[in-house]
Amino acid sequence: MEEKQRFALFEQAPVPQAVLKLAVPTILSSLVMVLYNLADTYFVGMLNDPIQNAAVTLAAPVLLAFNAVNNLFGVGSSSMMSRALGRKDFDTVYRSSAFGFYCAVFSGLLFSLLCTVFQSPLLTLLGADRHTASATAEYMLWTVSFGAMPAILNVVMAYLVRAEGAALHASLGTMSGCLLNIVLDPIFILPEGFGMGAAGAGLATFLSNCAACLYFFILLFCRRKSTYVCIRPRMFRPDRSVAAGVFGVGIPASIQNLLNVTGMTVLNNFTSAFGADAVAAMGIAQKLNTVPMQISMGLSQGIMPLVSYNYAGGNIPRMKKALLFTVKVAMSFMAAVTLGYYFGAGGLIRLFMQKESIVAYGASFLRGFCLGLPFLCMDFIAVAVFQAAGLGREALLFAVLRKIVLEIPALFALNRLFPLYGLAYAQFAAEAVLSVVAAAVLVRLFHRLERGAPNAAPPPGKPA
Repeated sequence: MEEKQRFALFEQAPVPQAVLKLAVPTILSSLVMVLYNLADTYFVGMLNDPIQNAAVTLAAPVLLAFNAVNNLFGVGSSSMMSRALGRKDFDTVYRSSAFGFYCAVFSGLLFSLLCTVFQSPLLTLLGADRHTASATAEYMLWTVSFGAMPAILNVVMAYLVRAEGAALHASLGTMSGCLLNIVLDPIFILPEGFGMGAAGAGLATFLSNCAACLYFFILLFCRRKSTYVCIRPRMFRPDRSVAAGVFGVGIPASIQNLLNVTGMTVLNNFTSAFGADAVAAMGIAQKLNTVPMQISMGLSQGIMPLVSYNYAGGNIPRMKKALLFTVKVAMSFMAAVTLGYYFGAGGLIRLFMQKESIVAYGASFLRGFCLGLPFLCMDFIAVAVFQAAGLGREALLFAVLRKIVLEIPALFALNRLFPLYGLAYAQFAAEAVLSVVAAAVLVRLFHRLERGAPNAAPPPGKPA
């Protein structure tokens, strides 16, 4: 019965209902993740110490780099699983999930080892100086040296669970860790608790990620007779077709996140030249801007199983209806958020830091960031469609266009023309151009699919 309901959601449920049932839990988990990131900033900000706040900001690119691994094995494996479900190829579903799980474990451990061994040059690369290096290292001890594996694994497991349509369980697992993090933050950060500052924020994050992993292990044990997510070691074996299918989507998604890290590192290095107040303000503005970004990302990730399943099954009209409904909802919401952020920027920054210089910097940064939100939303949806359909080449092209061709050059140019304040408008400039390209590529894709819609997806490992 559970299996029939799962396939009915993909095949028969009204499109708005199917999109919302898959996307709303994903959006909620994304929002809770943002809240826990904001909680770090909020409680560290209560210390009124720009160095502690700067430490969290400077370490952000490393934590963002986790997403490169998350996307490599989470997006890659989940896309492979959903397309295999659409073909009713259940053996590939099992092997894809095992491949994603064990590769995530090994990659997390390797990430921790490399960042710990090369900590000193890494801190310099992140823009830490003699004032901020110590606090940044203490924060990274828990979030990276100890925490990389659970941080990566709990996200990858959420992707695997979501791939079979269990969006609610995927979100509950993620949210359980995030909510625990919010509870632990004041206990470890503030003087009234353990008084650990930024290091306390890192410890809270580490413990919360471990709790999220535990949730998923319990879930898979309880659903072991009905789930398609397989973590049995015997299913993790060399298989060229599975590896090619996962990497075909996962590598472009991973490169996209590595380029995001590069862009954030460039931004932070430019900002750090203007002092700790500017860095702290930039961090607050970025995290506030992350709230609507995560909603958009949650929506685009939420529809991926639906798009993958119907693409693989040859139901292109249903796939197109899902995309158009998602675009309408997302664009309307992002336009409203942009107006709210632009006119309420000062008050929003003041929620985190009361220092007037930081509020002035942060309000200006947030106004620049928010202008790009509607365009960014369109770009996220386009990339989600490419990933869901196994079109890794198109996803990679967009990643390169976004950062290498558009945003990073814009950071250099705008910082030169309008020192510091121009940095916040680089994303807007890049995403405005990219959204036009996204719309054109999607129109062309659907024209091609409607002329010769496949009755089934390509064999595993072959690009769609």
